[in-house]
Amino acid sequence: MEETISLKEIYDVIKKRLMLIIAFVLGAALIAAVVSYFVLTPTYESSSQFIVSEGQQDPAMEYNVNDNLSNTEIIDTYNVIINSPAILDEVIAELGSSLSVSQLGDKIQVASEENSQVVTVTATDEDPAEAVAIANTTVEVFENEIPEIMHVDNVSVLSEAELSESPSPVAPNPPLNIAIAIVLGGMVGVGLAFLLEYLDNTITTEDDIEKRLELPVLGVISHINDSEVRGDHFTFQADKSNRRDYDGAKKESV
Repeated sequence: MEETISLKEIYDVIKKRLMLIIAFVLGAALIAAVVSYFVLTPTYESSSQFIVSEGQQDPAMEYNVNDNLSNTEIIDTYNVIINSPAILDEVIAELGSSLSVSQLGDKIQVASEENSQVVTVTATDEDPAEAVAIANTTVEVFENEIPEIMHVDNVSVLSEAELSESPSPVAPNPPLNIAIAIVLGGMVGVGLAFLLEYLDNTITTEDDIEKRLELPVLGVISHINDSEVRGDHFTFQADKSNRRDYDGAKKESV
């Protein structure tokens, strides 16, 4: 027989394990806050933009690489070139950095809007000033090296990265992390509550007897605790008993 669960049973389970669920929610939020504010290192972003203009044919050259490439293909090609050792080695030398090519490549992201000739180079670093330097130096080196690499001269810098007076980190995002942790903590708490309820085979109600033992309930013996026992109740019963004894004795004497 397939078992079903009603909304009331769900409510009863959640109500019964509410403190457990709240504990998981608060614990997850606390852990996320501690990790976000005290463990994770803030990182900063800075961006520089350049535009890819129409390539100009050199009369002395019989072939220009741009003749067979669309603007989108050219930009995609430039994206690959920017992350290549030919560019990043020069950037490392200009910055005097100890990073490797792969480490520097992980700090640089190149993106462009669809059907746009504008390319954005974004650098990420734990130091906001270093992020600005990486972005500007990468675009500068690319602008200087691309004529020799592809024999074209159609790249112009639109905007350089600038260091603001009070830079804000892009990661971590404590409010977002805490919100995600609250949701996950609630899900784990509710899931654990239903798991504990499923594993609990204690018989506590009449319904449990009918469901688990498949036996009809003939009667229920109520439990009375000490607070429910009133002293005047027994006094009243004793007075009534004494009065009956007195009345009986009086009748016999008559």
